[in-house]
Amino acid sequence: MTSPEADVRRELRLVARQALVAARPHWRGDGPATGLDEQARARLWAQMAELGWLGLEVPEALGGAAASFGEVAVVLEELGRAMAPGAFVGTAVLGVGALGAVGPAAGRDALLRDVAAGESVLAVATGEPETAPAFVLEPARRQYRVRGRAAFVVDAPDADRLLLVAGRAGSDPALVVLDRHQPGVAVEDQPVLDATRRLGTVVAEEVDVAESAVWQFEGKVTDAVNRLHDRGALAVTLDSLGIAEAMLEATVAYACERRQFGRPIGSFQAVKHACADMLVTITLSRELCTLAVDDLASGAPGATTSVSRAKSHAVAAAVEVAGKSMQLHGGYGYTWESGIHAALKRTALNRSLFGSGRSHRARLAARLTTGLL
Repeated sequence: MTSPEADVRRELRLVARQALVAARPHWRGDGPATGLDEQARARLWAQMAELGWLGLEVPEALGGAAASFGEVAVVLEELGRAMAPGAFVGTAVLGVGALGAVGPAAGRDALLRDVAAGESVLAVATGEPETAPAFVLEPARRQYRVRGRAAFVVDAPDADRLLLVAGRAGSDPALVVLDRHQPGVAVEDQPVLDATRRLGTVVAEEVDVAESAVWQFEGKVTDAVNRLHDRGALAVTLDSLGIAEAMLEATVAYACERRQFGRPIGSFQAVKHACADMLVTITLSRELCTLAVDDLASGAPGATTSVSRAKSHAVAAAVEVAGKSMQLHGGYGYTWESGIHAALKRTALNRSLFGSGRSHRARLAARLTTGLL
């Protein structure tokens, strides 16, 4: 007998998978993959809002579903499976996470309502864990002034609101909300190999900020910022898990259809072993991701450790699976039309975002030596 929570997630997965079929990027044979056009992106974003995905963790009183990260994780995995574009990570994962980490305020609540309704797109510049924030907040007359620069900010080119973690002399860092178009704010596109994601460099040059746009984190600030980084790391890990499973399914289907020497290539021992290895690798990734999601959703003390374990293994494994899928598809796997190149590029980018596998293994080693594991 399954729990009500498991039933809800199963139903959410079915709905998400069906809804995202039409959102799969269309690849061209005459040049680089461009993913969905702007109109298709807008339709997908409106669909996400209509289905309630953007407000999964937003309180019911503010138009959300008051769900947990466990439900968000289901959507993240299905978005990866479909290799869908959109600013879900920047808005529903990092943006809602950052707003949930600060105390209630009229401006914060209004922004959460806008997010749940799909009327606002967010991007969050957190900086690296355990380092000084990329932005500095200073008092200026009756308000504040913020300056700084952060590179590779996920979904920044699509955002209309920017949430910056800014350090302050003699005080804890705060969360600063900026309008994308206010004077002194600039977002520079950062082209990457993956055509389904958008990253940017956020620059603030002596930007005047009203006191109402500076929000204090609740509890220990370093813990709040680290949780945001963990949410981002686990988001791209789940994305990679979805891609890996899609690649395995596509490879098995192709191996059953493609024939050589009068029989399907899936009957050859080498192909069987390769697919079996992919399945074993993905199964381990899923176990690590499930543990990390449960720990992060429940706020368990070991969530950071679980996330680093999942990120260090599952994302690298997805790159390996996508590469093996390309090989097993033969010459067709190397064409633009196959779409496998898009999976390889997206998993490769995921491997670098929110800490490389090496940095997460170093994080685990540091916790082991200090007795925190």
